Amino acid sequence: MFGKGMGNMAGMMKKVQKMQADMQKMQEELKTRTVEASVGGGAVTVVMNGEKMIESLKLNPSAVDPEDVEMLEDLVTAAVNEASKKIDDLLAQEMGKVTGGLNLPTGLF
Repeated sequence: MFGKGMGNMAGMMKKVQKMQADMQKMQEELKTRTVEASVGGGAVTVVMNGEKMIESLKLNPSAVDPEDVEMLEDLVTAAVNEASKKIDDLLAQEMGKVTGGLNLPTGLF
């Protein structure tokens, strides 16, 4: 009675362990990937890595107006937020490949 159920449980645990290992490997690989986000017609461009660390920030000289610092601040904020969203989307896409489309909480493994 318990023999078959225990075999299924062992098989399921192996699958979960493999999925966990695959997810850890994927997360390590994502750390080396980058995304680029540009806003304001190229006024501000941000390159962010998979750890959500900004690798570069480029400002088009035309975006630097001492009379309108607030606009530049808004553009930088928008570019950083867009890059962060792209990293989240990339992570979700790659997680979907590992989990076979299961919706697992990102902190699960």
